[in-house]
Amino acid sequence: MKLDLLRHGETERGGGFRGSLDDLLTDAGWAQMRAGIDGAGPWDQLVSSPLQRCVAFARELSERFALPLQFEADLRELHFGQWEGRSAAELMETHAEGLGKFWNDPYGFTPPEGETLLDFEARVLVAAERLHQRYAGQRVLLVTHGGVIRLLAARARQLPRAQLMQVDVAHGELFRLDFDELGLRERP
Repeated sequence: MKLDLLRHGETERGGGFRGSLDDLLTDAGWAQMRAGIDGAGPWDQLVSSPLQRCVAFARELSERFALPLQFEADLRELHFGQWEGRSAAELMETHAEGLGKFWNDPYGFTPPEGETLLDFEARVLVAAERLHQRYAGQRVLLVTHGGVIRLLAARARQLPRAQLMQVDVAHGELFRLDFDELGLRERP
């Protein structure tokens, strides 16, 4: 399966830890996503996180290219608990030690009341495997979140867990992976 991963664009409530918050895209966010797929494709299938910052763009693509669209709840962003809706700058004022621990060892530190990285990793990898089984031999565009892409790209690059946060994922950025019986690999 050829798996293209597109991160949603900028949202109305800005950056920071959006997690399960369901905000809309800004005009700039729409432009970022459109630019991200410029010259990419074609795809056989669209899959999207159920959060509207992904869904709205996926629906537009589905209609424009007459592609089937599936929603995959397990490919939503990490739930950041009490940190949801807050920026790193805000957290530096109130939770600097915890934020530092999270950036340095996200598997070893979970934001208060948040989802553990182990749980997040498990649900994302199971969902990715479902897509692989369902769409083997096809080209799939997954419209999703920075954390999901970071995790899958790190796996494709065979990075150790300690280097997860070193994978940069910009708004509207497109990543290309191959997913076969050998696992995930980055595609140029």
